[in-house]
Amino acid sequence: MKKVIAAPPTPPEVGATLQRLRLERGLTLEDLSRTAGVSKSMLSQIEREKANPTIAVAWRLANALGIGMAELLSSEAPKRDAIRMLEPHETPTLPGEHAGYVLKILGPMELAGRFEWYELTLAAGGALVSNPHDPGATEHLTLMHGSVEVEVDGAKKKLKIGGTARYEADRFHAIRNVGKTEAKALMVVIHR
Repeated sequence: MKKVIAAPPTPPEVGATLQRLRLERGLTLEDLSRTAGVSKSMLSQIEREKANPTIAVAWRLANALGIGMAELLSSEAPKRDAIRMLEPHETPTLPGEHAGYVLKILGPMELAGRFEWYELTLAAGGALVSNPHDPGATEHLTLMHGSVEVEVDGAKKKLKIGGTARYEADRFHAIRNVGKTEAKALMVVIHR
């Protein structure tokens, strides 16, 4: 009797899955590169199956796409639950420790560049300073706690807890914690 040797299982096609997930969310390679902290050339190589991501890179990509690692490593399109839950560790975060802020991306990646919402945490003395966004962009900042000042083109206003500042974001603008304790706010960015 001849012994039959089974072929080893093939690894998942991470590139095809990554490209499908990226395109479903309307993201360019540059968008995903910026959010995940992975170079555009590496993303391109992964999508073309020329390179396999390390575990650390796969984790960053999964977080940036708002999915679990298992979904990224699966070659099958998952069935969607009626309610999709994200665990706290799955929420993509843009750290700006050097400037004293952390931005948690609360909105789905497929809306990036059109309609975005964030949780902004500012350390005492921290600031989120932004160059002008695309023409027509606006920001809406609601202060949850702390003491924050908003500046647009040199004009400054202090925001009260529970208050909302609405301003044109296609100009130089900054959000500064002017208090002695941490400040937290919700920020919505609308691109036109």
